[in-house]
Amino acid sequence: MEPSGGSVEAPGRGLRVLVVGGGIAGLGAVQRLCRHPASPHLRVLEATARAGGRIRSERSFGGVVEVGAHWIHGPSQGNPVFQLAAKYGLLGEKELSEENQLVETGGHVGLPSVSFASSGRTVSLELVVELATLFHGLIDRAREFLHAAETPVPSVGEYLRQEVSRHMARWAEDEETKKLKLAVLNSFFNVECCVSGTHSMDLVALAPFGEYTVLPGLDCTFPGGYQGLTNHIMASLPRDTMVFNKPVKTIHWSGSFQEAASPGETFPVLVECEDGARFPAHHVLVTVPLGFLKEHLDTFFEPPLPAEKAEAIRKIGFGTSNKIFLEFEEPFWEPDCQHIQVVWEDTSPLEDTAPELPATWFKKLIGFFVLPSFGSSHVLCGFIAGLESEFMETLSDEELLRSLTQVLRRVTGNPQLPAPRSVLRSCWHSAPYTRGSYSYVAVGSTGDDIDLLAQPLPMDGKEAQLQILFAGEATHRTFYSTTHGALLSGWREADRLIALWDPQVQPPGTKL
Repeated sequence: MEPSGGSVEAPGRGLRVLVVGGGIAGLGAVQRLCRHPASPHLRVLEATARAGGRIRSERSFGGVVEVGAHWIHGPSQGNPVFQLAAKYGLLGEKELSEENQLVETGGHVGLPSVSFASSGRTVSLELVVELATLFHGLIDRAREFLHAAETPVPSVGEYLRQEVSRHMARWAEDEETKKLKLAVLNSFFNVECCVSGTHSMDLVALAPFGEYTVLPGLDCTFPGGYQGLTNHIMASLPRDTMVFNKPVKTIHWSGSFQEAASPGETFPVLVECEDGARFPAHHVLVTVPLGFLKEHLDTFFEPPLPAEKAEAIRKIGFGTSNKIFLEFEEPFWEPDCQHIQVVWEDTSPLEDTAPELPATWFKKLIGFFVLPSFGSSHVLCGFIAGLESEFMETLSDEELLRSLTQVLRRVTGNPQLPAPRSVLRSCWHSAPYTRGSYSYVAVGSTGDDIDLLAQPLPMDGKEAQLQILFAGEATHRTFYSTTHGALLSGWREADRLIALWDPQVQPPGTKL
């Protein structure tokens, strides 16, 4: 096969690009490639029956709920998801306001409206604010080790615990209050597990923690559902671009493949699907979630990936954060309540307890956000991360409702509290083509591993160029775990291909 710049790469000569995965990274890449004059023949192979990937809005409870991505994190001018959503008319006046865009949250979740403790009492908001201020300050300081010569401990969790112990030595309250303060802090540790998509902050590396970049803007939601964004992108693509229910089994690369329909033409890549279908291509953009890559690493690429790339896939963290929606006949919370915190008084971030899943999985639940009401429906959305979240996926709806009804009766101190009338939940760990929620930089890995994952193949540059490219949230060094990171990564790889065909275009810079 001729090297890049030869006849196979010439625009208009039947150039074929396949995209594996129809999430926002894949859709964003295809939309950008379609707009280029040298637009190749494009196909997106999506394993499931729908597009959007981890953006998934469902009609339920008489309204729309987000089973996947919930917020635009940092909705301001530097956020491409915010800009696209604004362009497509998917946001309200408040979300678009200059005022909203200027808010600096530091990436911290807002304070609860009310804090319920497991003994049935409420925790004073004054105490909650004091501990939130302490905890958020420690998280900010944990981000400052990025350029330090060395770190005091390997993980964010160990650093936080060390600092909490130091502060605790200065607490002057009685023992019961000190225990309550530790329990409130434990709830904030659990919130941070949801934010990072991890089982424990002990798994999150301290040195690179500050590389994640928080954009300005008060996190906002889509009034009509996040999926409106991916639906709009999809509607702009040529007909038949998307192929659904087409899981890929193996990507054969570094080859010389032919097909009967194109005699004499050879392709360096061949994508083999689970159903036996085979698609030859010049370039394949892989946008599948890191959880899927981890699980299928040994069979998904033939020949196998270079050792350092495979190692990066193994090392980068990928955990589970799930949501549980509870629908009530009547709200038991106050009309202006937006966020209910749940505090388990027998917990402490300083005690290392292995989770006793069947008995205590619900103690990892951080509480509930009150969703805007849909007519006669009143819905709470609970968040839970880690192994407890994965265990929750295995319960039946009846078991889940029973457990959470008990939890709510206990923390509100009202044994007669009516049970929710229905439940809906996400199950991202059991989803076969996802296997979790999103990535984090785990102990033992750094941002360099993210860049390694993003590097196209072959890496030596001797053979046909850019046979396999990689996009998705886990390939963005500073915006991993976000939809804007995923979208930007798709654009980055589209630009990389365009630069190969168009000498006027600069390829995206790489940090490696």
